[in-house]
Amino acid sequence: MAVTEEESSSSPSSSAAQSRHPSASTSGAAVHFLAKSLVRSGVILQVVRGCFRSPDSSDIVFGKETSIELVIMGDDGIVQSVCEQPVFGMIKDLAVLPWKSKSREHIEMSRKDLLVVLSDSAKLSLLSFSKEMHRFFAVTHVQLSDVGRMLAVDSSGSFVAVGSYEKQVTLFSMSRSYSDDVVEKRITYPPEVDEDAVTRRTQKTCVSGTIWSMCYISDKLSQSSKEHSPILAIVLTRKGSFLNTLLLLRWLVKENSFHVLSQYLEAGPLAFTVVEVPQSFGLALLFRVGDALVMDLNDALRPVCVYRTSLNTPIPIVVEPDGDVEGFIAASALLELQDPRMDTHKDDPMNVDSYLIDYKYIPKYVCSWSWEPGTGNSPRMIFSMDTGEMFIYEISLRSDGLEVYLSDCLHQGLPCKSLLWVEGGFLAAIVEMGDGLVLKLNGGKLEYTSTIQNSAPILDMSLVDYHNEKHNQIFACCGVAPEGSLRIIRSGLSVERLVRTASVYQGVTDTWTIRMKLIDPHHSFLVLSFVEQTRVLSVGLSFSDVTDSVGFQSDVCTLACGLLDDGMLVQIHQNAVRLCLPTVVAHSEGVPLPSPVCTSWSPNAIGISLGSVTRDLIVLATSNPCFLILLGVKSLSLYHYEVYEMQHVRIQNEVSCVYVTQNPVVKKKSTSYFPSDSSYINALPNGGYTFVIGTHKPSVEILSYLPGHGIRVHAVGIISLTSTIGTAIAGCIPQDVRLVLVDRLYVLSGLRNGMLLRFEWPAPSAMPSSEFSSHRSSSSQSSVVDAWKFQASSSTGVASWTSSLKKPKDNDPIFLQLIAIRRIGVAPVSLVPLMDCVDTDIIALSERPWLVQTARHSLSYISLSFQPSTHVTTVCSAECPKGLLFVSDNSLHLVEMLQYKSVNVQKFNLDGTPRKVLYHSDSRLLLVMRTDLSNDLSDICCIDPLSGSLLSSFKFELGEIGKCMDLVRVGSELVLVVGTSLSPGPAMMPCGEAEDAKGRLIVLCLERSQNSECGSVSVRSKASSSSRQASPYYEATGYAADQVSNASHCSSPDDTSCDGLKLEDGDAWHLRLAFQKIWSGMVLSVCSYLNHYFLASAGNSFYVCGFGNDNPQRVRRFASARTRHIVLSLTTNVTRIAVGDGRDGILLYSYHEEAKKLELLYGDPGPGQRLVADCLLMDSDAAVVSDRQGSIAILTCPSEFEDNMQPEGNLTLSCSYYMGEIAMSIRKGSFPYKLPVDDTSRGSDDSSIIRDLPHNTILAGTLLGSIFVLVHISREEYELLLSVQERVAVHPLTAPVLGNSHNQFRGHQNNKGVPQMLDGDLLSQFLELTSIQQEAVLALPCASSEAKSSFKSPHAQISVSQVVQLLERVHYALG
Repeated sequence: MAVTEEESSSSPSSSAAQSRHPSASTSGAAVHFLAKSLVRSGVILQVVRGCFRSPDSSDIVFGKETSIELVIMGDDGIVQSVCEQPVFGMIKDLAVLPWKSKSREHIEMSRKDLLVVLSDSAKLSLLSFSKEMHRFFAVTHVQLSDVGRMLAVDSSGSFVAVGSYEKQVTLFSMSRSYSDDVVEKRITYPPEVDEDAVTRRTQKTCVSGTIWSMCYISDKLSQSSKEHSPILAIVLTRKGSFLNTLLLLRWLVKENSFHVLSQYLEAGPLAFTVVEVPQSFGLALLFRVGDALVMDLNDALRPVCVYRTSLNTPIPIVVEPDGDVEGFIAASALLELQDPRMDTHKDDPMNVDSYLIDYKYIPKYVCSWSWEPGTGNSPRMIFSMDTGEMFIYEISLRSDGLEVYLSDCLHQGLPCKSLLWVEGGFLAAIVEMGDGLVLKLNGGKLEYTSTIQNSAPILDMSLVDYHNEKHNQIFACCGVAPEGSLRIIRSGLSVERLVRTASVYQGVTDTWTIRMKLIDPHHSFLVLSFVEQTRVLSVGLSFSDVTDSVGFQSDVCTLACGLLDDGMLVQIHQNAVRLCLPTVVAHSEGVPLPSPVCTSWSPNAIGISLGSVTRDLIVLATSNPCFLILLGVKSLSLYHYEVYEMQHVRIQNEVSCVYVTQNPVVKKKSTSYFPSDSSYINALPNGGYTFVIGTHKPSVEILSYLPGHGIRVHAVGIISLTSTIGTAIAGCIPQDVRLVLVDRLYVLSGLRNGMLLRFEWPAPSAMPSSEFSSHRSSSSQSSVVDAWKFQASSSTGVASWTSSLKKPKDNDPIFLQLIAIRRIGVAPVSLVPLMDCVDTDIIALSERPWLVQTARHSLSYISLSFQPSTHVTTVCSAECPKGLLFVSDNSLHLVEMLQYKSVNVQKFNLDGTPRKVLYHSDSRLLLVMRTDLSNDLSDICCIDPLSGSLLSSFKFELGEIGKCMDLVRVGSELVLVVGTSLSPGPAMMPCGEAEDAKGRLIVLCLERSQNSECGSVSVRSKASSSSRQASPYYEATGYAADQVSNASHCSSPDDTSCDGLKLEDGDAWHLRLAFQKIWSGMVLSVCSYLNHYFLASAGNSFYVCGFGNDNPQRVRRFASARTRHIVLSLTTNVTRIAVGDGRDGILLYSYHEEAKKLELLYGDPGPGQRLVADCLLMDSDAAVVSDRQGSIAILTCPSEFEDNMQPEGNLTLSCSYYMGEIAMSIRKGSFPYKLPVDDTSRGSDDSSIIRDLPHNTILAGTLLGSIFVLVHISREEYELLLSVQERVAVHPLTAPVLGNSHNQFRGHQNNKGVPQMLDGDLLSQFLELTSIQQEAVLALPCASSEAKSSFKSPHAQISVSQVVQLLERVHYALG
């Protein structure tokens, strides 16, 4: 009987200590990860224009906080990425140092521009672009006394200024030539060390406040003389002042002294930006809240405002006073922050309605601006207001004075973070949390041209294998209202769809393609086996039924078929083997008879379980009793043949699959992969037949057959897989096997539990003699027990065999070594070679198809961009020589594989801010939680993943905000559990405690409705804001082509996402309210638990809840626990519960069902207070945690648990990685797929806590729009790559370009001694080097003591080929 919360205790349970012990295979184990960015951030904080690639190029650089991207803008306004490189630091500001100027000797200097960068390294970095290396390199670094905040460069490129956050500026005089000393002089003001009391007093009256903006002011002298004294204008806020001051400073370069010239302070709005007017020699714009001032600074001692432009827009407001009119006017004045006595209309006797109609001026300010390139005597600027309006501001410089023109609004959209006006009239408009725009000035208006993609922020993401889509994909909640969107991120090898039949092929059990002759280049027949039927179709772009003309028995289920010899086809079914000679009706090379010639062979009272056909040989397997039978065919007369038994052998275990090589494996004369010592391995015979069987033991065994010598067992591979807790993994019976010979001979086996295995012969040199003896003694585990040596009677064709009790030692089979394990799905894995040979790539089909690249070491595979299928076979025809035939959705799909892959990003516009996304498998719909909708509403909507159309939605109450949701199983159905907030404001106090608020727990059922009101919804063709009304529905991208290629909205023929699509009413789904209850505290997190419970948090407590009698309308609390701070996140793995505390980090609990109690087992060790952003349990004893300071870490349970150990701070920080971005969503799955390296158990002591899990890839989506991938690697690979990384981080060609320490950056806020994850972005630079440069990098001494101690041979030479091979596999797997 269930116990409610009131009947249970929330105190820690006094259960036995063993329930708290972590498993021996997981706890205390070394955890090694490699982190790499899959999708880089699209957040652009700075944008500059210059000539970086060449003196004549027009380049744009985007500053993305942790990376810089060089792009070009085409004549069509499309932004194309040239390169993007991580900087391994935090960019503070960017500027361009122009070099296209004249020197004092009047010699034309035509040089590339330099990129000036400020970063958290506290250095001023000057970068130059290298065409050869295709990236930026540092020209010089200048150490600063503090981290700079902003840059200013004068128009001639002679001076650079660095402003700190407050109180200090540093000026640099730059060289006009490419010399080693680019920086000639520098001065810091105020000085870093006070010289005297006068200096201190001067400091107090000048730069003593927060610096808002600064720029150089040019004069005519600065254009003609190199040794002029530059003037710097600074806008700053002094402590205690409500207004900002414009300060003018002069640097006397010869005397190397600083002087304060003047300061300008005017009562009025707040000034925040000062901008030099180009080619004006002394004019500057001072932007204030609500207006813009044109300042004449030619006389720097007496600055003066020469023109004032109001930026406010008057809005008429109707007011209706009630009673006290004077009191109403006073209240209105307070609200508008102005003196009512200054109203000129108040005392007008004719203005009787002055108090009824008022004009309210809403203060606006300029948030970004850009000057027109090539400005002459009439410089023009486009600026964006905080309201999203854009204007042109033109200043005409005339001899008789100055004229200012402000245009009407050119464009209305979102406020722009940055603007860049480039050649051709194009304007790059960068917004803060949405896609940027490329606009073109045409006819006095700005028109939409293209999009600059920005996925930030990623608030949630879900990894989905959608059944009607092509492959694994990520659905990410991106952006905020009104630019919220759902982004679909995909990766895979593309296919071209050629033919799809009608859905008339229900119940297909297997498929084969057969040639008519052995030497035919093309297939002739397609055989389809059904549960109780077999059909044979002709191969081509159209399929016609030729079953009767071929001769196959049509009323049985075919187990196997194939070509025995020219014109002779074999069908194997449960009761017999049927040999058929097709007629000319079926094929032009058939027999000229009215009906096909057929003959059969049947075993005596034994059913056939499976079989295989190759040239002149038929292999059968039976069950109960278990036999392996070999059949041959002999000719009796013209068109008359006899099938006879050549040999049979008793099998100890039932055969699950069999594969016979159609081309016999011939041992090569010279290969290093076959040991020359025959005592180690029995070489495969020259000639004869080699076949592989899988058994129910389970095992895989390699056998050969030579006429006259019989069957011989060469190798046995035992399949014995255990989980991390030591239990045997179920379903390890081989479903399919293949023998592969590419450089080396190995066996590939697909299991019924979705795993893929690779077996190899053990190397004799790596195997001790005692170990080799044990291998030989275990050879008796072979399934072939009745015969090891056979003699066949050639006269009768009937086999006779003798069983030898004493087996010849040289004939003992070897024990195969399991070197690689991959889980590619949950359905049985079938293997289909692309060609009829042993050295071809293989398609591995579980619930989805993969291409196994057999030439690579270990297991390397890539997803095929095709929907889930049940069967696949290769099809080679004249029209389609490289075709694949898939059986999916009761249809036949003929496709052709294309040799390219990419990461595609597709966008569905959504109103509001998407907060959470889930995939509902029953309805094949996405459930998206949205907030910030119109009228302050939130809802949960059902989205079609193919079209992006909104099918139905469940709206919350007015003012209610959705916070969390998860799918929970109730009996046989899934319900949606939702948590909301009924109180406005934040959920957490600054101290970490929960605010006094209310929330609601909601249970929704997703049901199919026929002709309901929420039936069909047309796809919206317009975007959610006016800025997108002229834009197409697809998006352009700024990412590099090899990183991300953005697909159009209708990215494939089967993507039904075009405008005007309408879903049928009969297939509508809607959300029905089943339960609701108001809780004390905001419900911030819910999570499914143990398949029939769910967890929910409210305030400082979380609860274990369930459904009474599997009724979604009856929610009951069974147990609860309280933490010291607010609970922000919940996640589970089996019985373990991870709680993300607002200040205490991660807490691990266990729930005891019998006692109905929660027990705190483990606590976060810190460091300090970990502000949890998200967490994920990889298994019961390991958690991935991201914090709100930009780090991600792996926490594991201690290896030994003492009974008196306190649960606080006893978790172990196993490894960490500083991303510089806050990851709000952590997921695990198989996208991108696991690193194809040898990561199976090799007897090492550092077996990973994730090694046996089906999904060992961690993905983290960040607020900056990046997606990081964390891949688990072995200890040996970690040690090798760590040694390489330490060298790459210090070599001049690959070191961090901003001059900071890579180790300090990635180890930010990390405890000393805690290992770091490897940086895949840094290591990938090694592949960009030439072989000579790679050798030079590896020749460097290893600086890190950690790398020296971890690498087995610190004095040994590291092989370049070994490193390149491993890094290429990393790049390939995560590419």
